Amino acid sequence: MTYVVVENCIKCKYTDCVEVCPVDCFYEGENFLVIHPDECIDCGVCEPECPAEAILPDSEPEAQEWLEVNRKYAEQWPNITAKKDAPPDADSWNGTPNKWQHFSENPGG
Repeated sequence: MTYVVVENCIKCKYTDCVEVCPVDCFYEGENFLVIHPDECIDCGVCEPECPAEAILPDSEPEAQEWLEVNRKYAEQWPNITAKKDAPPDADSWNGTPNKWQHFSENPGG
């Protein structure tokens, strides 16, 4: 099992999760973060740290469709190991539905 970042991270990109990850398995695109599923040790410490509730175990039905998204972009994006400020408009994007369809052509930028 692994944890994955799901749609609500898009345009929110809070990095509280990065700060607590013991194996540094988060990767950063311009619009959201992903977890490398082969590096995640399933400790779960990141999940409660996410203000957007955008991290789920891959055993959750919603997470399954995001597993390959996380894997794909973790192979392409740079590793992030320290907390950064959230985008200034992050709170306004939190909870916005259907973000993936707007950013899937260029999810990292």
